[in-house]
Amino acid sequence: MIPSFPNKLPHSPIYKKAVDIFTISRHISSYMTDDLAALREDGQEDPSIYFGGDIVQQSVSLVPEILKAESQTFSEEKHKYAASVTRLVNLLYKNCERLELANSNGKDFLPILRGELKKFRKLQRSWMLTL
Repeated sequence: MIPSFPNKLPHSPIYKKAVDIFTISRHISSYMTDDLAALREDGQEDPSIYFGGDIVQQSVSLVPEILKAESQTFSEEKHKYAASVTRLVNLLYKNCERLELANSNGKDFLPILRGELKKFRKLQRSWMLTL
């Protein structure tokens, strides 16, 4: 499922970074799914496989929340959606940490995603001041 993001230019830097995070997380998740899909020796599935789906779901939710925050007229509503963006980024970071414990070669790419999340957080601080 590839979400359709509105293509109205110009977009804020935080919007562009959120799209980058979505792209990276989708690629990491698909790469790790191949490694984690096999059953373990005891016949159980690897619980880390769900964290890969979680990072995609959370990253796909970033863009609509950013657009909602930017489109609101009242400050309270803007801050409500901005708080939602903060929660999503925190969850993404936490799931990256969980995936680094997984038995997959794809975990080598997680520092790239975490680095992008750190850049996003820096952009987010100044973005929240502009709301």
